[in-house]
Amino acid sequence: MATEKFVSRHIGPRNGDIKTMLETVGASSLEALIDETIPSGIRLEKTLDLPKALSEYEYLSKIKRIAAKNKVYRTFIGQGYYDTITPAAILRNVLENPGWYTPYTPYQAEVSQGRLEALLNFQTMILDLTKMELANSSLLDEATAVGESMYMMQALRSRAKKKAGANQFFVDENVFAHTLDVLTTRAIPLGIDLVIGDFNTFEFNENVFGAIVQYPASNGSVEDYSGFVERAHQAEALVSVSADLMSLVLLTPPGEWGADIVVGTSQRFGVPMGYGGPHAAYMACRDAYKRNIPGRIIGVTKDAQGNNSLRLALQTREQHIKREKATSNICTAQALLATMASFYGVYHGQEGLKRIAMHIHSAAGILSEGLKSLGYNQTVENFFDTLQVVIPAGVSVEEIRKAALEAEFNFNYINESLIGISIDEKISADELSTILCIFAKAAGKAEVVVEEIEDKISFDSKYTRTSEFLTYDVFKRYRSETALMRYIKSLEKKDIGLNTSMISLGSCTMKLNAAVEMLPISWPEIGGIHPFVPIDQALGYKEIIEDLEKWLSVITGFAGCTLQPNSGAAGEYTGLMVIREYHISRGEGHRNVVLIPSSAHGTNPASTTMAGMNVVIVKCDENGNVDFADLKEKAEKHKDDLCAYMITYPSTHGVFETGIKEMMNLIHENGGQVYMDGANMNAQVGLTNPGTIGADVCHLNLHKTFAIPHGGGGPGVGPICVAEHLVQFLPSHKFVKTGGENAITAVAAAPFGSASVLPITYGYIAMLGADGLEEVTKMAILNANYLASSFEKLGFKILYKGANGRVGHEMIFDCREFNKSVGITDTDIAKRLMDYGFHAPTLSFPVHGTLMVEPTESEPLEEMDRFIEALAKINEEMKEIEDGVADVSDNVLKNAPHTHMVLTADEWNHTYSRKKAAYPLAWVADNKFWPSIGRVDDAFGDRNLMCTCAPLEAYMEEHINVD
Repeated sequence: MATEKFVSRHIGPRNGDIKTMLETVGASSLEALIDETIPSGIRLEKTLDLPKALSEYEYLSKIKRIAAKNKVYRTFIGQGYYDTITPAAILRNVLENPGWYTPYTPYQAEVSQGRLEALLNFQTMILDLTKMELANSSLLDEATAVGESMYMMQALRSRAKKKAGANQFFVDENVFAHTLDVLTTRAIPLGIDLVIGDFNTFEFNENVFGAIVQYPASNGSVEDYSGFVERAHQAEALVSVSADLMSLVLLTPPGEWGADIVVGTSQRFGVPMGYGGPHAAYMACRDAYKRNIPGRIIGVTKDAQGNNSLRLALQTREQHIKREKATSNICTAQALLATMASFYGVYHGQEGLKRIAMHIHSAAGILSEGLKSLGYNQTVENFFDTLQVVIPAGVSVEEIRKAALEAEFNFNYINESLIGISIDEKISADELSTILCIFAKAAGKAEVVVEEIEDKISFDSKYTRTSEFLTYDVFKRYRSETALMRYIKSLEKKDIGLNTSMISLGSCTMKLNAAVEMLPISWPEIGGIHPFVPIDQALGYKEIIEDLEKWLSVITGFAGCTLQPNSGAAGEYTGLMVIREYHISRGEGHRNVVLIPSSAHGTNPASTTMAGMNVVIVKCDENGNVDFADLKEKAEKHKDDLCAYMITYPSTHGVFETGIKEMMNLIHENGGQVYMDGANMNAQVGLTNPGTIGADVCHLNLHKTFAIPHGGGGPGVGPICVAEHLVQFLPSHKFVKTGGENAITAVAAAPFGSASVLPITYGYIAMLGADGLEEVTKMAILNANYLASSFEKLGFKILYKGANGRVGHEMIFDCREFNKSVGITDTDIAKRLMDYGFHAPTLSFPVHGTLMVEPTESEPLEEMDRFIEALAKINEEMKEIEDGVADVSDNVLKNAPHTHMVLTADEWNHTYSRKKAAYPLAWVADNKFWPSIGRVDDAFGDRNLMCTCAPLEAYMEEHINVD
């Protein structure tokens, strides 16, 4: 059968382009370029041992067969995961739309207003439902969000408690078991003592700094925590609440009974279960804690023309600035899933959510009454959606389980005398009848039939919500599908995604997310699986996970893999925790120093701090390489307590350092382990790998190197691969067998993290195969060197190069001289590129005053040439300032980007023409992208923190001053 190779579709340049590009680069062949780029001592000696590459058609047939092995039963297990109805308009227009899943994190606000608005809606929805004062725009999952709240409360301890070393954190016994598992992982390295007990009887003391309760509790009980919160506050302790978002539609929100922080998941707001993720967690808190809340916050500011605009607020909180002083390593959030949840709220509004929540609760009430009539008691009096059913004497749990499986229903089998049943929005009268028939048969009773689900409140009236929510206009306007579709489109048009143009961000690898890889994500066989179902119902997932763990181990040169970490930064943390456990197992738990080059990603030192270790920074030389003498001095100085060395390779400066193996040997000789940050694996795959280089563990950004889309700031997946001696410490899970024989406790809520996006990477590897993966890496390096050579010919200085004058898969070009000569900054160039239709490169990282560019292997030559031409024209525009032709302050660079509102205004007072501003090159007019706002005022937004979608006039009258 004649089949086309997927690699030819994934790679941008055509075969005929390669010769032209090599001539520009000055290399005799592609192989010669690779030899000049990657040190010979670390090259792989043989091709990766991976299955033969499949065509797109062959892969689609295969993944359909695999997905069919999953059994999509009606699942009522609950515990933070519930089936949900994703409105088709959101499924098609958001989840399946590259205009929403391919954009990058909205650091460049001028070309990100659509996502920023959707995420601002998310924040507003969270604040309305929780009745708190400030919310972020999503976190990873519920369990890790609880962990983040614990860190936050520790940082917020009173001066007296800090001085006294208060280190106890109370956990109510009715939090989800997997949440407790993650909390245990988080607490141990920081010396936090978890105290588990009953909130009713717990007595606070001076050593307790915070507490967490579940609302409703894991057993389904709706509790009155107001007295508990009051006792906590009297003892100068804070209280975090892990709250079910849908329940807050009917129940009194935590903000109204004194909670300090509220966290949870927005999964049941239209986001499929997906065997555990990805789902957007949320966090809301008191306004007083705005400087401590982790993650990203969307805020309102003004642009250069005074128009209200959106941006990421308080950006100085990001880890690349705070580094080892950061109290969180949140980098990737779950923006795409938060966006879906926000549109779910927009589409349904207050009345729709009330209808859904009432349907869920009423069904639970009917089920409760029906079970009582059959002789089954409940352990809780007040509930929202979850029943805990007591199995009477003479009734077999196994009989119930068998009958339930025959009906293709799953319940939560707690023990031999308790069964949990959690109701979701899909519940019907027929399904309630089936559940009651299962229990009736086991009890030898007559069947009970439910005719319809009538609205009825079953909990005490004192728990009833009386406050309004979702009252802003955006939650009232879009009830018809036509209206919602147009609203979604109006936001999409404000953003640059990969379906618009090249996103040249260095260190972020914005490569093609192929449609064939994305197709399975919305299949019910992938989305409709609860993470705690019996393994024989998830055999398709089992095959994908086992293959993927094996393939990633081969690619990295390691012996084992875990897919549990649900972001790259979470992977860093997991790798460090595994290394920590290794040292403890050898009686060397005192090893707690981690050496990190000054050029490292900011999450490296942040993750180190979270793992309870001490950061020692290693210098880099003038060429951007690790200063080996400084590394040697510090490794030997700390040899008795050296835990690890964290190194990104190729370096964050885009260079393959030649002394990498010597670094590995040095660390091992001094008792440490080597953690390789896999952020730049796009330049390694198939040509070298961390195992060959000599590292002990690495994490992989599947949302970078392995084709999972960035989704406007998430989802991310950050699995780690480890050497043989570390396999036994890979993380476990409370409900599903994972990890090694001496595993650390869980690092995420779900056993396999963000499992529903794993088929993307699975397809990427399956369709490329060993040869394709190698070709991809070579083309990534060629594309980068083509741009670097072209930039140099324009007079741009490439800041760092390898020993043979080559860059890896990315490069940094220096803009500092332009600032000195003509007053043009890297920011000015970044904003002007938007007028040419391009997203800005990575700005001022890792070196201030520079732009970092990574074209990826997916970009065709024509697009790279357009980018080069744009920079050549910008160079001319700077020369005009230097020659006095253009005004020093009123020029196209200082005023960029130019919006259609500015360009079509009646008045034009600039010293240059409208055409020069809007259409600097002829081809720009062919597919013009219009930034929807002018240059944002970051300082105004930080001084005046406004983080909800209140009417714009409200922002003119009131604001919260953060100073």
